[in-house]
Amino acid sequence: MGNIKRLAVLTSGGDAPGMNACIRAVLLTANACNIDVIGFKHGFNGLLEQEFQTLHPHHVDNIIQRGGTILKSARCPAMEQPDGPVKAAAILDQLNIDALIVIGGDGSFRGTMAISKHYRGQLIGVPGTIDNDVDGTDTTIGFATAIDTALDAIDKIRDTADAFERIFLVELMGRHSGYLSLAAGIAGGAEQIICPEFGKLDADNLNTIITPIKHAQLLKGKTSYLIVVAEHSYPGGVTALAEALTMAIGIECRACILGHIQRGGSPVGADRILATKLGAFAVEQLLQGANLVMAGEVDGEARLYPLAKTGERAKAIDPFLVRWQQQIGSF
Repeated sequence: MGNIKRLAVLTSGGDAPGMNACIRAVLLTANACNIDVIGFKHGFNGLLEQEFQTLHPHHVDNIIQRGGTILKSARCPAMEQPDGPVKAAAILDQLNIDALIVIGGDGSFRGTMAISKHYRGQLIGVPGTIDNDVDGTDTTIGFATAIDTALDAIDKIRDTADAFERIFLVELMGRHSGYLSLAAGIAGGAEQIICPEFGKLDADNLNTIITPIKHAQLLKGKTSYLIVVAEHSYPGGVTALAEALTMAIGIECRACILGHIQRGGSPVGADRILATKLGAFAVEQLLQGANLVMAGEVDGEARLYPLAKTGERAKAIDPFLVRWQQQIGSF
């Protein structure tokens, strides 16, 4: 059993809607179990610089509906240096922190694993990233909201594309994963979806995109056409792809990069519930002695998953939807 008197929490990496709901659940659960909670600011930077505050229930009043994170977030290059994790572990011990909850993505979990080699306490991760690219959970906190945000933008872009009978390429976030692009592309009725899982795309195989566009023009004449593109899917990005397509087919193709707008906004209900469930579950499992695991949800059930395996990219995007999109996308 974990004998925990003092618990710390931090949010790391890219922010995701629902992180505040998770912080709230961690604090309220710990408070009910008479555990003191401190929050480190600005991710691992706040740990290394000892920038923290003791959290009380009033700190989490009225935050469940807010995007971003009250603890702030940041990347932390110092954690990638050999002495970073050593220093972080020493500070946790010095502050008498019995356990640390890290809310973030697989990069944050790699940092957590690095700390574990030097730290006597317990470590647990909670998956918060709009990319949904963490193994061990069906969805990550922030993913559901990011789909809706992207969808709202895609629907608006479609109106303009229709008015001008133009081809629009909409770039979504996702680093090395097509989860967000596939989900938002299908929900937005995109004619084509381009993401890493569909194979490598470059100037040599542009015909895989051009052929369906030409088919659509033969069938429907000049019409709006929407392509959803996951970032890093084409050398030079979506702007370079739009230019290449414009030259190849002689019709103006416009690039639209949604960028950081996808990370903000009030979390939808699904993200608030998932964040609450996983935050509370993480605290309960720490009390049961859990260590070096991530609190995720699989088939509607809260589950633990080895922290070291969260970044293996074993989770595949829905094969049924991939097959269907390719089937209808090729006309």
